[in-house]
Amino acid sequence: MDASTLRKLFQQVKNGSISPDEAVSRLRHMPFEDLGFAKVDHHRTLRLGLPEVIFSQGKTPQQVAAIFKRLAAHGKNVLATKAKKEHFQAVKKAIRKAEYNDLAQTIVLRQDSARYGNGIVAVISAGTSDIPVAEEALVTADVMGNEVAHLYDVGVAGIHRLLANKALLDKTRVAIVCAGMEGALPSVVGGLVGVPVIAVPTSIGYGAAFKGLAALLGMLNSCASNVSVVNIDNGFGAGYVASMINRL
Repeated sequence: MDASTLRKLFQQVKNGSISPDEAVSRLRHMPFEDLGFAKVDHHRTLRLGLPEVIFSQGKTPQQVAAIFKRLAAHGKNVLATKAKKEHFQAVKKAIRKAEYNDLAQTIVLRQDSARYGNGIVAVISAGTSDIPVAEEALVTADVMGNEVAHLYDVGVAGIHRLLANKALLDKTRVAIVCAGMEGALPSVVGGLVGVPVIAVPTSIGYGAAFKGLAALLGMLNSCASNVSVVNIDNGFGAGYVASMINRL
């Protein structure tokens, strides 16, 4: 939708030929920005309430930097996931304020400090080895405008570590629980809280863990009714969905 078409739409609202609701409906389907190698969806925020995120894996540093720059031009926070240092170096040349989180493998530009969530998104990891996935979830939820908190290395092998932090669990509105091995922690957390729990299986564990498959199947079979599951190592997906829940 070009500028002249947009002005015409506003004029139609002004003279009453279409309603504001109809205008918003049309805006939701405004076209993307075509960069040739990517079609940048600037209007995802209008449809979902959350912006498009750059998945860096498989993209060249130059491609990530170009997409990042176009998203940054709209004044919102920008997030790139699964980013290597070479991706960050290319982004940093174009956007000096961009920051890199080595653990989470994320690139972030913060331009909007407002908080849109209605409570705390708590990110919990079973072990220290699960922290990189947990950090991706934490960064995502933070960039999306939530108050976040983290609780790391509180797995079921030493459950007293989790129980010692019951005060945080009681204040949480959405919990993200990352675990590898047998993936038992989300069920335990689900039994302790009365809020949605998003389980993230991680690819941590010995051979029979099958690179996260054992944890995934364990979480899918959780007897805690408030537990839902995202894909293996998908901290971003958990953080994004938690943000949507926390805005309701």
